[in-house]
Amino acid sequence: MNGKKLYKSSNKKICGVCAGIAEYFDIDPTIVRLIWAAVTLAGGSGILIYIIAALVMDDYPIDVV
Repeated sequence: MNGKKLYKSSNKKICGVCAGIAEYFDIDPTIVRLIWAAVTLAGGSGILIYIIAALVMDDYPIDVV
């Protein structure tokens, strides 16, 4: 394992889920947000998945650098 953990980001628009995913995969958060919006508009399940992710994902710890 690479030792990375998925956290909600402090660089957030709503809850920090998309930015956290982008930081984990080391990509631009705008790309993740656009993909998430497309999934939401295509089927509507993106909203439910976002809410679940916002509840399940931990906040980014302050002491982790």
